[in-house]
Amino acid sequence: MSYIGRVEQKASDIRRFNVTGSTSATHTLTWTAPSEQSLIVTINGVKQQEDAYSVSGTTLTLTSGLVSTDKMEVVGILDIGEQTIPGDNSVTTAKIQDDAVTADKLANSINTEIAANTAKVTNATHTGDVTGSTALTIANDAVDIAMLSATGTASATTFLRGDNAWASAGEVLTDFCRISAQSTFTSLVNNTLTTLAFDTTDFDVHGSMANLSNNRIDIKTAGYYVVGGGLHIGTDSSNESRYIWVNQYDDSASASVDGIAKQMINQTSSSGAQWLSCMTIIQLGVDDYLTLQGFSNGGGGPSTSRYELYCGRIK
Repeated sequence: MSYIGRVEQKASDIRRFNVTGSTSATHTLTWTAPSEQSLIVTINGVKQQEDAYSVSGTTLTLTSGLVSTDKMEVVGILDIGEQTIPGDNSVTTAKIQDDAVTADKLANSINTEIAANTAKVTNATHTGDVTGSTALTIANDAVDIAMLSATGTASATTFLRGDNAWASAGEVLTDFCRISAQSTFTSLVNNTLTTLAFDTTDFDVHGSMANLSNNRIDIKTAGYYVVGGGLHIGTDSSNESRYIWVNQYDDSASASVDGIAKQMINQTSSSGAQWLSCMTIIQLGVDDYLTLQGFSNGGGGPSTSRYELYCGRIK
């Protein structure tokens, strides 16, 4: 509705500033005055004319300084349309209406990041190797050999073991070695356990297990081994005992740990040549080694025509 006379001033439109005990001509207001006409300045109750002071921003300058007993009051009236700037850190969440801040008011970098994250959340359908919307599923036949992290080489003759390594299909024994005598044979000393000499490496998968110069197989990898040997002995006599022993020597020691595999035959009458063989499974350590020995107490020291010593690691 219309008013007759002066429009009512709101308390928020009026500012007051009091000065006592000052002798200065310059004073700093607590607000920004738009002009001299917006101020009412009184000194000791006497209103000052507008030419008695000037204002610039928050600085009020009198034409002459005060005396220490003067009391000055400054009343400021904020004109309609004057911009009021909130103080630093003075705008709280409650002062901002819900949904009032739009994308136009946000920095471009923030809008870009929001758009990128929204795309990840609202991408309703994933296609390719991974499909689905909420719960994602790996497509059938999507994972091929190239996507597997494994050692070794994949081929038609290998398979993927539990330790994530490609191994040859059907591979059970490793560190497999066999040595034998093919041309030069050791004759058995009567009633004496005789160590046999070898002249041939039949196979050595590891590459350095066969030790023909010392007539033995050297263990290069610790594990469980299938160990065995065979010995062909010529014609025997009656009441003769024949043995074949595979011996284990511990960590290059000079003494045998034990005859780990053996076969014994007791003859009560003479017979022809015989093939003796033995085999066992045993745990061996690095630098252990194996030898083969034969025994006969027939009196004449029978000849040997073939013998072999072998092992293969199974674990």
